[in-house]
Amino acid sequence: MNLKDRLIMALDLPTTEDAQRAVDAIGDEGTFYKIGYQLMPIGGLDLAARLSDRGKKVFLDFKFHDIGATVERGVASVAKLGGDFLTVHAEPDVLKGAVEGRGDDARLKILAVTVLTSLDQESLAKMGIDMALPDLVLKRAEFAAEAGADGVVASAKEAAAIKARFGDALKIVTPGVRPAGADANDQKRVVTPADAIAAGADHLVVGRPIIAAKNPQIAARDIQQEIAAAVAN
Repeated sequence: MNLKDRLIMALDLPTTEDAQRAVDAIGDEGTFYKIGYQLMPIGGLDLAARLSDRGKKVFLDFKFHDIGATVERGVASVAKLGGDFLTVHAEPDVLKGAVEGRGDDARLKILAVTVLTSLDQESLAKMGIDMALPDLVLKRAEFAAEAGADGVVASAKEAAAIKARFGDALKIVTPGVRPAGADANDQKRVVTPADAIAAGADHLVVGRPIIAAKNPQIAARDIQQEIAAAVAN
């Protein structure tokens, strides 16, 4: 794996023009970009295709959640964009549909969303879920593995347990990553880049600490260096 590909830059911005400016500002420090709900309905799909055509990797954070047949058709359509990662909810029927929709596309990897990093145990209790959060993450990772998905989206706080259970069979993509001293914003289970790598995360998703920085390229480079040092250790 290209070391720079471990850092996925989240383009959570109001417009595709803003996102393109961020990509330009980050320059060669950025090889992998996430496009989610904010941009999807306002040109995000076209942006994804353009980035892919320029040789960038693209993480389509669409979190598909529907009956299996609908998810299958949706994933088949998304595969035409040339994306690298696509998220779906970690339910057996959803995952089965996603894997079937991906077909023999060797590039597109299906990732199962386990538990959002904006949630904690209290949040689960309010939703009527009484399973311990780490156990729920592992259960949903099991669903992903059984369905033939390629990886999971999970907090670094659960990454070590996932890596211990599944080894390299599942890629671990970790959001909620913040450099030391950065604001956690709406995330509840946050870690530093070095801690995430040490826990077993394969890819880190970082948005605001880079795109809101005075110099996004330097901010990205600093995180890349922290990742490189953690990998070396």
